[in-house]
Amino acid sequence: MSHDVHSHADGHDHASAGTDWKHDGVRVIPGGQLDGNVPSTPGMDRKAAINFARVGAQKLWAGTVTIHANAKTGAHHHGHLESVIYVVRGRARMRWGEHLEFTAEAGPGDFIYVPPYVPHQEINASPTELLECVLCRSDGEAVAINLDITPAEKPEQVLWIDLTHPQGGV
Repeated sequence: MSHDVHSHADGHDHASAGTDWKHDGVRVIPGGQLDGNVPSTPGMDRKAAINFARVGAQKLWAGTVTIHANAKTGAHHHGHLESVIYVVRGRARMRWGEHLEFTAEAGPGDFIYVPPYVPHQEINASPTELLECVLCRSDGEAVAINLDITPAEKPEQVLWIDLTHPQGGV
């Protein structure tokens, strides 16, 4: 019995014998089939594209985030996870710190890095335009821990509509 073993730059051998590449290989997740049943933060609509439940991802979570015009999320962090946000459309204002006292802005084509346990708030800086982003996290789970802290700028509670909250939810 012959085993097909590939040696990679990481020094590990990865056996592919017996792997069903047709079903366990590359997966395409159509944009219209993202899963809205994920932990969310008030003011933010997250949808999963890549996670353990959908594709078996062990070390990644990826999906989309939409924040309505002039809306803010509540203060939150993502536990031990690292996050990368890519701004597709709109203007993002990030606030972070123990009292959300630090701020920065990002626009289309910009990347935002959020380290583990950093208290933060996402704000749509536009009064008229949706803020649309792609989000990737360093684990196959979605963790969102809402924080009860006094922010430098009071967040507004925003209702949004998705498959999980057809009448609007927070």
